[in-house]
Amino acid sequence: MRVVRLQIERFRGVKTATLDFTGHTLFVGPNNVGKSTICEALDLVLGPDRLSRFPAVEEFDFYNSEYLDTDGKPVSLRVEVLLTDLSGEVQNSCGHHLEFWSETERRILQRGEVALANAPATVPCLRLETVGRYDKEEDEFTAESLFSHGSFKPDGSLEAVSKKIKRQLGFIYLRTLRTGSRALSLERNSLLDIILRVQGVRTGLWERAIKRLRDLQPPIGNDAQELTPVLRNIEDRLKQYIPLQAPGDATGLYVSQLTREHLRKTLSFFLSTNADQEPVPFQESGTGTLNTLVLALLSFIADAKPSDVIFAMEEPEIALPPHTQRRIANYLLKDTSQCFVSSHSPYVIERFEQEQIHILRRDTTGAVTATTIKPRNSLNPNHYKRHARRGVAEALLGTAVIVAEGVTEHSTLQAVASKLEETDDTLWALDLAGVTIFSVDGDGDIANFGAFFKAIGLKTFAFYDQKQRKPEKNQQLADNFIIPRETSFTAIERLLVAEIPVDRQWDMLEALRNAGSHAGIPAARPTDDLIRQHMQGALASNKGNGFAAALIERCGIAELPTSVVTFLREVYAHFPKPQRPAIVPPIVKNPAAGPADAPVAVSPQGIPAADQGSQDRAG
Repeated sequence: MRVVRLQIERFRGVKTATLDFTGHTLFVGPNNVGKSTICEALDLVLGPDRLSRFPAVEEFDFYNSEYLDTDGKPVSLRVEVLLTDLSGEVQNSCGHHLEFWSETERRILQRGEVALANAPATVPCLRLETVGRYDKEEDEFTAESLFSHGSFKPDGSLEAVSKKIKRQLGFIYLRTLRTGSRALSLERNSLLDIILRVQGVRTGLWERAIKRLRDLQPPIGNDAQELTPVLRNIEDRLKQYIPLQAPGDATGLYVSQLTREHLRKTLSFFLSTNADQEPVPFQESGTGTLNTLVLALLSFIADAKPSDVIFAMEEPEIALPPHTQRRIANYLLKDTSQCFVSSHSPYVIERFEQEQIHILRRDTTGAVTATTIKPRNSLNPNHYKRHARRGVAEALLGTAVIVAEGVTEHSTLQAVASKLEETDDTLWALDLAGVTIFSVDGDGDIANFGAFFKAIGLKTFAFYDQKQRKPEKNQQLADNFIIPRETSFTAIERLLVAEIPVDRQWDMLEALRNAGSHAGIPAARPTDDLIRQHMQGALASNKGNGFAAALIERCGIAELPTSVVTFLREVYAHFPKPQRPAIVPPIVKNPAAGPADAPVAVSPQGIPAADQGSQDRAG
């Protein structure tokens, strides 16, 4: 089973969205962009038990909580899912509702196109939708899942999708933060409950447990003799109003109300994780243990239904070490027919291919779109994998990226930016603005990474050495970067020794000599030209050792390399610092007035606002 299209209308924070999928999908994007809403929308249509809640939808499930229009008429929310790779079971159950989907043209075949139905890239598909609305007569919210196509009911309305059909679809939505604590309970829709249903287990547990508890003799209350007089007194008082005909004691304490639902909430799985530990309720285990437990249960479900499981999962990285994050991502990609994952972890993001990543954007009208990495903008797979965890994942979650030619440019830009941000309160720190400085380790990949980041909607800047390039390469750089800054130097080391004062360079060389970190530095200060020569050699031979950043750290603001400062200030101009709201002055009562007088505003200096003018004039 596979979801190939999702359409959302007026659901939660999404007014409109049409999203296409080709398989496994990773959602990335800023907070409140709609990642969770998309998973909830899938669950609304495909989840077998989502609509069993009462009410199935509520006010806040409607966009802007608008469930009535300006004329007071109900406004519907609607979510439609299009499925392909249908199992034989689903095709047999839903035969009257099947359509045909063209994989190459990404569309449903229409009337008159029957000849295309047997084309190699044409497959059966099924459209389901859930519609939520407000029922004015009942003063309740309702939701119903329907077949979007095919046979209709006698009144011409769409046929409803049964819970049995939905179970055949195999959709499971795991809210990581909310699943671990009830994963091994027997509450409805817990992971253990899902496993029992997937396995077709029909246990007699409930009937046997209820009978044992009901037949408990003497009742549990008999173990609390101090309560007996109170219970007898209550019984005597009840007899004054209600005839109690039962023989013996009419009151007693029992385990529970002895219903299945109470037992589901009461029964708990106990777990012992250490040799010296008595078993404790599993939800009392650490967060990491709980989420690893979720992984173990997921693998159980996947093994039980290996070809028919669609998972939606929020942030699988929560409270897990990197290797376990990678295992979860690997499991989702290899052992499910399709997964939808939202994540902020580079260890999860790096496991997905470029074309599986959907960068979500939401505009001011509530329209959500997904930017995918088109093949023509894709990076060489080896280059992408090499950079994925270190920089690509961070950049994907930000707003902009500075592509630096190499590691020395990278450390230089970071060190100069840190100096500027420490001393200039008007600058918004690049990391706070969502700007990632990204090293591509060579001139050849600068334009490619620029195209990659630009294609996914990031602002792009570049900083690289002077070099003879073909006109088409220069045009690529100009096309893919807002600021493609080629320096006046053929190497970043030449730039640093040319633009940083010689005194600072000698300070650095002396420190290196005294620490034994670089050979050949004379004891006495040589000429300026020799100092520059030694400094350039030290920088060139220690690219990965942070020498450039250490040299910049010794500089005052006026001594920083001009080329780097000029470039960074042009970047800062694209990210103005947000202004803090004014502090509201406290409200106090005028001490000269009586308690009945109204409170007066006080200025930040502690002067009543009414007296501020005279105080200013006196000053």
